Amino acid sequence: MRVRPRVERQPSLALEEALHTHGVACVAGLDEAGRGAWAGPLTAAAVILPLGEAGLAVRLAGVRDSKAMTARQRTRWAETIRRVAVSWAIGRASVAEVDGLGPLRASRLAMTRALEGLPTQPVHLLIDHLCLPEVLLPQTALPHGDALVLSIAAASVLAKVARDQEMAALSGEYPDYGFERHKGYGTPQHRVALERLGPSAIHRRSYAPVAALAAAAA
Repeated sequence: MRVRPRVERQPSLALEEALHTHGVACVAGLDEAGRGAWAGPLTAAAVILPLGEAGLAVRLAGVRDSKAMTARQRTRWAETIRRVAVSWAIGRASVAEVDGLGPLRASRLAMTRALEGLPTQPVHLLIDHLCLPEVLLPQTALPHGDALVLSIAAASVLAKVARDQEMAALSGEYPDYGFERHKGYGTPQHRVALERLGPSAIHRRSYAPVAALAAAAA
C-alpha cells in the first residue's frame, strides 16, 4: 500500500500576500477539528490576519498545523493569534448534526457558522481541503493547507483549542470516559471505556466503532 507522507513545514503568508498584492484586502483562513473523533462536537475556526502589517510572520512564527504542536504550544499560540488577528470566530456542529449530516457536511456547516460569526467579513477564503459551495465568495481549497498557509494554520489552532476545552468541560458530565485525555478520539483507552460503559449522549452513533459497541451493549 502506498502511503502519502504528512507534509511538515513552516506555514507561510505567501498565498495571502499574493492575494493582497492583487487587491484582495481581507482573506480568511478556515479549518476544523474533530472530524474523526468518536464523540463530541465538530469545531471550526475562521481567522483574518492583518495582511500588510510589518513583522506579522515573525509575530506568528510558532504557529503550525495544530496536529504538529503540543497542547501547551497550541494554548500559548492561540492567545497570540486571537490578539494579532483582525477578526476570528468559532463555529461548531453538534453530535446530532454530525450523525445526521455526516462528517463532511458537518465540517462545512461548522465552517460556515465560523464565517458567519466573523465581525469583519472577508472577500476570499482559504480552506484546508474543502470548499463551501453555499458560500458565495471566491475560495481556494488546499490539500495540507494547515501545514502550508499561515491563516489556515492559525484557524486550525483556534479550532483545536476550542474543541479540546469543550471536551475537557464535558468530561465533568461524563467523568468515566476520559474525554479530558483523549478528547473523544478513538484511542485504546476510549475503546475500553466504551466497551465497559456503552456510548454516552455525546458519542457519534453513526460512526462504525461506536455503532458496533452500542449494538454489543444492547
